[in-house]
Amino acid sequence: MPGTARLFLAIGSIAALLAVALGAFGAHGLKARIAPELLAVYKTGVEYHFYHALGLILVGLAAFHLPGSAYLRGAGWAMLAGIVLFSGSLYLLALTGLRWLGAITPFGGAAFIAAWGLFAAAVISRP
Repeated sequence: MPGTARLFLAIGSIAALLAVALGAFGAHGLKARIAPELLAVYKTGVEYHFYHALGLILVGLAAFHLPGSAYLRGAGWAMLAGIVLFSGSLYLLALTGLRWLGAITPFGGAAFIAAWGLFAAAVISRP
């Protein structure tokens, strides 16, 4: 198995595991503890976290066909950065109520956009 494939399949699987666990925590542990609008923020974090965990798995699968692609590696790292910045900031905002954390969220969104652009570049630039 190519190293890039193994790496992003593992990272994507762990990210998906965390998305499910954090989603369950939000649904069962936070429902009665935080305001409904903050719970909605938390759920948005979980939703994008899970989508991009699947994206990381897709990067790992694509690495079988595009071994050594710098664009593909960049897409994987950008997706991971997006999960940390976008979803992470939303999780923290929901749990702490610190609104300034919302200023970090767009950087994660930009990382998600860049990741999908890099993924497209990896596919398009394949010789």
